[in-house]
Amino acid sequence: MEAGAAGDCRPAKPGPCVSGAALEACAEPGRRMPTVAAVLPAGGCGERMGVRTPKQFCPILERPLISYTLQALERARWVKDIVVVVTAENRGAMESIIRKYQHARVSLAEAGVTRHRSIFNGLKALAGDKPGCELPKPEVVIIHDAVRPFMDEDVLLQVVLAAKEHGAAGAMRPLVSTIIRASADGCLDHSLERAAHRASEMPQAFLFDVIYKAYQQCSEYDLDFGTECLQLALKYCDTKAKLVEGSPDLWKVTYRRDLSAAESIIKERISQEICLVMETNEEKAHAGHVLEEVLKKELSNVKIMSGAMSHGNQDIQQFIFAQCYNYVCLNGRSADFHETQQLLKMLQDSNLSILYPVVVVLVYFLDCQAVPLSQKMESLMWIRELAKEVKNGNILLSCLLICYPQDEQKLQENLKQAAVIIAALIKDRNPGLVGQLLVA
Repeated sequence: MEAGAAGDCRPAKPGPCVSGAALEACAEPGRRMPTVAAVLPAGGCGERMGVRTPKQFCPILERPLISYTLQALERARWVKDIVVVVTAENRGAMESIIRKYQHARVSLAEAGVTRHRSIFNGLKALAGDKPGCELPKPEVVIIHDAVRPFMDEDVLLQVVLAAKEHGAAGAMRPLVSTIIRASADGCLDHSLERAAHRASEMPQAFLFDVIYKAYQQCSEYDLDFGTECLQLALKYCDTKAKLVEGSPDLWKVTYRRDLSAAESIIKERISQEICLVMETNEEKAHAGHVLEEVLKKELSNVKIMSGAMSHGNQDIQQFIFAQCYNYVCLNGRSADFHETQQLLKMLQDSNLSILYPVVVVLVYFLDCQAVPLSQKMESLMWIRELAKEVKNGNILLSCLLICYPQDEQKLQENLKQAAVIIAALIKDRNPGLVGQLLVA
């Protein structure tokens, strides 16, 4: 087992150390936070998905699925080490993912021929009893699936603290469908009462000595055909797992359609905040504030923030630090190439777009009576070339022209249309619209 190579710097603000509810849980008398590591089996071939690429390496928004799962674990900074178990043929691909997306605290171990054998290899890397083992043995070890990217830190901490107290713990969810058993001739043998049973989910956590002992004593049959880690702790160590109610987001990406569902969830999550970059010119600022009010009204479920490209760009730096992935740059009635480049350089230097595509919409207000639309669009053709350039850095740049008539009612209609276009550009994150000049 060797440590995977991480980048020289981490992505901006990888997440809070422990969330509010988590801190309250740690603060309870007698509940000291144990040392924690995680094992992430990622040796599957994705047979049920029906694609050549193993599902953990399938791209979502051009980023491998396993990278999102690693990011979720890294947000819990109290998880000191993460062991990813991969096949020898995918080791190079995994090392490349670690470097490209700047994952920290990640090491690699070689997968076995079955899930349980892979997990056992991951535990061996943490056991500290083998020559060349560099990782310290944790008190508690998390076992999670590489294809469950939507893990909530509060649930993770509840499972870890329950494992510390009971020896083993795991997340569970209510059954969606009734479980039935078929007879040898393909007829119904019996069914289970759905209300009395639960679906076992991930993450699961164990006192390290408990689960390592269980795997050491495990039969060849269980290693080859078993799927439930909690059952091994019960069978071989007589340790009854504490079950913790999990969130609906713990589902597993299994089929091809699940990739589309996961992409929709990710897009929704990174579209919840919009930063409006205002100009300080009084006339142009007025138009920007009018658009801001329309956006707040039309996009009531989205947080709208505003700042100016001035005062050392502290406003924009603050939004970048807070990991806002959507920027609407209000350029009044001029085409300020320098200011646009300045904003894009700040985004590129921040490494914000390493993890998710960043949407930048340049908005220009146009007096359609004074300047023909065709003339204005021609003057903005430089945006197309710039958009191609920054797309390589995962920044999706497009342009929106808003006709700015004297009639207030007509202006409101145009702004409402602009709000719809902006919302679509941010939510869809369609690379096909990069460099397009749109009109409202």
